[in-house]
Amino acid sequence: MEAETLTRAQLAEAIYAAVGLSRNESAALLEAVLEAMSAALEAGDQVKIAAFGTFLVREKGTRIGRNPKTGIEVPISPRRVLSFRPSQALKARLNGEAAPA
Repeated sequence: MEAETLTRAQLAEAIYAAVGLSRNESAALLEAVLEAMSAALEAGDQVKIAAFGTFLVREKGTRIGRNPKTGIEVPISPRRVLSFRPSQALKARLNGEAAPA
């Protein structure tokens, strides 16, 4: 079973169908939401979407890694990574269970 990818165009089309805005307004709304989420994550804030999950930025420190091809140890510089924690409701939905109360 190969997973399908949901695109921005498909999301904008879903907004158009559900809300009744024009296609251009739906695309603009989607872009505004994604830009607001990106800006908040860039600032280091969490983005929590009820009944879906939480996006958060984690700081990873310096560590020593290993080149799998050569086996040579190399330093890995500190960086920020994006994490997603699904909500209990989303986990239940994915597993075909009733959402928790």
